[in-house]
Amino acid sequence: MAVVITDICINCGACIDECPVEAIVDDEDNPTGEEIYYVYEDKCVECVGYHDTPACAEACPTEGCIVWGEAKDGMTLSEERGTAGEPVVED
Repeated sequence: MAVVITDICINCGACIDECPVEAIVDDEDNPTGEEIYYVYEDKCVECVGYHDTPACAEACPTEGCIVWGEAKDGMTLSEERGTAGEPVVED
């Protein structure tokens, strides 16, 4: 998996426009039915080739909302990624 938006998401929309590959959908389109934004792991490239760190996490105003997911073989992974569950950006 790439990055994950946790249930502390406030649905502000800051992350959606920052994603260079349109991997993020709002709460209305979340396939899990949860009322939070959602990252499609098969689309997310962790901003490799676009930004130094995932742009969604940089734009997010909620500390710890966007965390690293499980790394899977064959997926684009940032060299700077932390362990699964760890916030992508820490203040």
